[in-house]
Amino acid sequence: MFLFLVKASNVLRCGVMRVLVKSYGCSANLADGEVLAGCLAKAGYDLATSASEADVMVYNTCAVKGPTENRIIETLKRVPLEKKVIVAGCLPLINFERLRREVCFDGAVGPAAGEEIVNVVRRVLDGEKVVALETALNAKPKLSLPKLKLNPVISVVPVNYGCMGVCAYCCVVFARGQLRSYSIRDVTQRVRRDLTAGAKEVWITSQDTACYGRDIDTNLAALLEAVGDVEGDFRVRLGMMTPSIVIDILDDLIAAFENKKIFKFVHLPVQSGDDRVLKRMRRFYKVQDFKDIVNVFRAAFPDVTLATDIICGFPGETKEAFENTLRLIGEVKPDIVNVSKFFARPRTAAAAMHDDFVELTEIKRRSTKAAKLVKRISLERNQRWIDWTGEILIDEKGKVPGSWIGRNFTYKPITVKNPEDLLGKTLRVKIAKAFSTYLSGEIC
Repeated sequence: MFLFLVKASNVLRCGVMRVLVKSYGCSANLADGEVLAGCLAKAGYDLATSASEADVMVYNTCAVKGPTENRIIETLKRVPLEKKVIVAGCLPLINFERLRREVCFDGAVGPAAGEEIVNVVRRVLDGEKVVALETALNAKPKLSLPKLKLNPVISVVPVNYGCMGVCAYCCVVFARGQLRSYSIRDVTQRVRRDLTAGAKEVWITSQDTACYGRDIDTNLAALLEAVGDVEGDFRVRLGMMTPSIVIDILDDLIAAFENKKIFKFVHLPVQSGDDRVLKRMRRFYKVQDFKDIVNVFRAAFPDVTLATDIICGFPGETKEAFENTLRLIGEVKPDIVNVSKFFARPRTAAAAMHDDFVELTEIKRRSTKAAKLVKRISLERNQRWIDWTGEILIDEKGKVPGSWIGRNFTYKPITVKNPEDLLGKTLRVKIAKAFSTYLSGEIC
């Protein structure tokens, strides 16, 4: 969860009105939150000192999973009654009925509200109850809109909204809609502006980056080539790609990844290691397709960091199917595996598969077993980096005072200690220790 604190310069009867923007969820949602805050700031709002001072609370929500939705609903219920509440993001479109039933709110807007948030805040402050969801599924705010970055070093650039998928378990399509891509020119202009403002790392993000450009007669490989050609010393992290949409541009993607500015990091969610389950999920690839893509990337870039996702307990997943998933993970050995338990989401095809639901206790057992395997493999993969020496870009403050997190050319997180402010600096380090989720280094 990330915060923006802004206060209005408008003076009303009760004094200066202040607005807090809180963003949850994926990098695309965080990018939306940066724009919400940027538009409010341009409209005359200034940074406040604490959340307790806010009069209007803008919650830029996520609802991709049941537990996430539950946590956000509980957070919204705890907001003091004297605060004005605007619920933005995915939740209002995914489960508006629950939101209306359980939460007292003054406004609701969808994802990517952009500069519309300024008008909504003003109307709420005037005493209206505003529900502005009609245009959310087609929203595509200009990439030139102002934004307040969560991290001065990182530029999060949404390259498209929506996707081409019809995944049986996914409710995000009800919030984000169908594919709407930005032009390569718009994306590269945004990158240039952010680099001028001090960014050193660019995140290319969307619901599915692989489908970028399919609606405007271009593709992801062409976009990466163009971003890589932008002048400057910076690095590019590519977001999630659906395997079935990668296949027909794979050779061009490999060529684009040759650029040294592109982190050798690939997020390729497989979701299941069983072809029958993949078909029920409406994932239009087979396990072998996933393995083929991984093999091509590893042949070209032996040190590539591979991230993937799996869902435990999808309806109809037998014990044999689950074991197939474990077998795949053991064979492919991804660096990162995001393990999720299946939760039926509103209006999805999977929610109607009642007869095939897996018992919750069994889902938990499978999730625990998968997590143990993943932790062991991740540690093994990270141990290969011990004694490696090379450059890292410091892109994050560590949790411990005086610690910093940097990324090497494969986007491996590496912690170092130094009392100085290292954010945005490039350092030479030597890896001393390996853990399952990060590496520890010493500055050379």
